[in-house]
Amino acid sequence: MSNADYSVEEKKLMLSIARATMEAALKKTDMPDRKAFPEKFRDIRSCFVTLHDKDDSLRGCIGNIGASEPLIDNIVHNAINSAFRDPRFSPVSSLEELAGLEIEISVLTLPEKIDSIDKFILGEHGIILASGGRSAVFLPQVAPEQGWNKEETLTHLSLKAGLYPYAWKEADAKFSIFRAIVFSEKELA
Repeated sequence: MSNADYSVEEKKLMLSIARATMEAALKKTDMPDRKAFPEKFRDIRSCFVTLHDKDDSLRGCIGNIGASEPLIDNIVHNAINSAFRDPRFSPVSSLEELAGLEIEISVLTLPEKIDSIDKFILGEHGIILASGGRSAVFLPQVAPEQGWNKEETLTHLSLKAGLYPYAWKEADAKFSIFRAIVFSEKELA
């Protein structure tokens, strides 16, 4: 999957779908008609929808890893969940607040299990850790945005999973990697 999988116009359309979905939820009006969009938006693809404040702080981020629905449905569901159901944040409460948020979408490849953490390339791959019945995920852009090296990334991933900091070094720790096409309103403005 390359960044060329979607044209600039298609990326802008996905972002506008996410924004229109959140606006419709706030106005309590009908959601965008999903049948009116390009056929490739019906491909089974996972995505994350991320919201950032004006100061670039995280305001919401919800997505899915194992796709079972069309991309268009995942964009709609994840836009709603990111704006109103991310347990780390209070729900977006007004159209004015929403207008001040930047939307970013990450369209994911299928995860690939890896037998060695050495196969994880920081900034290129997203990473999933599963250990002790718990799991956590970081998108490819998280470590570079935070300024983390590989060990810091894996330590924070362990903590995100509710594990102790170096749980990623344990024998039962399992990893999967994935790639993402990442684009935002700011980038495409």
